[in-house]
Amino acid sequence: MLGTIAQAVALSGVLWFLWKYCKQAVLTSPLDNIPGPPRDSFLYGNLKQILHRHAWPVYDALTEAYPGVLRLAGPLGHRILYVFDPVALHSIIVKDQYVFEESRFFIKTSEVTLGPGLLATLGDHHRKQRKLLNPVFSIAHMRHMLPTFYDISHKLQQSIEGRVSGRSGPVEVDILSWMGRVALELIGQSGLGYSFDPLVADSADELGLAVKSFQPLMMQLNIFRRILPYFPDVASPWLRRKIVEMIPNKNVQQLKKNVDLMHERAVAICEEKKRLLAQGDEAFKDKVGEGKDLMSILLRANMAASDEDKLPDEEIVGQVSTFIVAAMDTTSNALSMTFSLLAEHPEVQGKLRKEIMEASNGGLEDIDYDTLVSLPYLDAVCRETLRIHPPITSVFRETRKDAVLPLSQPITGVDGSQVSEILVPKDTTVIVGIYSSNRNKAIWGEDAFEWKPERWLDGLPDTVADAKIPGVYSNLMTFLGGGRACIGFKFSQLEMKVVLCLMLLKFKFEPSGKQIKWNIAGIRFPSVGDSTKPSLPLKLSMYKE
Repeated sequence: MLGTIAQAVALSGVLWFLWKYCKQAVLTSPLDNIPGPPRDSFLYGNLKQILHRHAWPVYDALTEAYPGVLRLAGPLGHRILYVFDPVALHSIIVKDQYVFEESRFFIKTSEVTLGPGLLATLGDHHRKQRKLLNPVFSIAHMRHMLPTFYDISHKLQQSIEGRVSGRSGPVEVDILSWMGRVALELIGQSGLGYSFDPLVADSADELGLAVKSFQPLMMQLNIFRRILPYFPDVASPWLRRKIVEMIPNKNVQQLKKNVDLMHERAVAICEEKKRLLAQGDEAFKDKVGEGKDLMSILLRANMAASDEDKLPDEEIVGQVSTFIVAAMDTTSNALSMTFSLLAEHPEVQGKLRKEIMEASNGGLEDIDYDTLVSLPYLDAVCRETLRIHPPITSVFRETRKDAVLPLSQPITGVDGSQVSEILVPKDTTVIVGIYSSNRNKAIWGEDAFEWKPERWLDGLPDTVADAKIPGVYSNLMTFLGGGRACIGFKFSQLEMKVVLCLMLLKFKFEPSGKQIKWNIAGIRFPSVGDSTKPSLPLKLSMYKE
């Protein structure tokens, strides 16, 4: 019986998917006049090119060949608009953000895997959640969290020192694993008032491993993710679960196992928090975070909110899962990329270490908040890494109605005409080219593809300010902008700076000599050679003046 139902649901989903896309093939569109690369095939369009895990040369070529906007071919004749023109981005991200809404496949996938948290909601629902969450990420709270950040990062420093100190030469360390573990513990203690990992054992616990494998599994399930919105909802959650259990795909089953584990931990954290809140502030006295973590603050705010602003329990639980995944992978991978670049550029590593040594009185003191956030070279290294290697390469939007997209400068259409604005039909998939915007030579100069922290000290070109890029951070699209900008970008910045300071005070970083490849996924991740297992080995030795 269940097998028959599963087949019927699968068939209906495929039919909806085919109808949705095949109708595009027989219709003309204003997008037909927008230049773009030839498609590989009618079945896949350009998707195999841009979704390939090592498609960086493809994105570089598109960024150089087109002036901010181009048409890509989707599957079965579907048209996709790829955009990195700053004026067009402002319309998509800010001015008409509720017309260019988050893609259905992303919303559905987030809801199924993380629950009804911030990533899985739209419109008024999303604004309601964000209204309650915004004060939680204030600078005042960041200041309060700094001692916790230092405590955890010192534990990281000590654990790695125990594995490196006393050796005759550099020791190979999987820096990605350690950055994932410290990021999880930072969001755990500072964000959730919960300790996931004491950073003592040689590997992360099962939750850390589950979260770290989340993006690689999602990468393997790209086709499932894009079909998911066209499957009708089965009435019973129990039946939906049974259908998922019957899908004969090891990646689906592993993802289900990981999602179940994250949900169980999220529920346990929320229930414990509510129990302590009911007992009063004294109950938090000996607890992690002492009741001043982000989740405790959120729960108190939710209890005090009006009925119309209050979030139901399932949405609070969804925020926990969302915090864990979003805060762990993006920041840990950005930190890993930074250490990799510092290993490849020893002169930058040395200059940065000198600045940190001076600010910390030779490593004897933790750097205070105001000094830490204003260290010029540390800030430049972080900004430049996040510019040229954003953890999220692109995001997908879909037009909920016909829209007009203005451009910063006219482009030449396929028919030879000058196009200064584009009519974008309803249900068009639009890719926001974060990677391309951050590397646009018309804005950042001819050296835009180069990692040069000094550019942030020498004065950026006037074209950067003139472009009015709608990102929430440093003229970059890395953390997006508008109503769906990354709510925790200040948290991420503080985390990166604390960890970089403490690690560089103790260790010298060198390349391992192994071939490292960065993989395109929801959040980019490194692996060795042709493996898809997340890993970034570097050689570490104790720093000696």
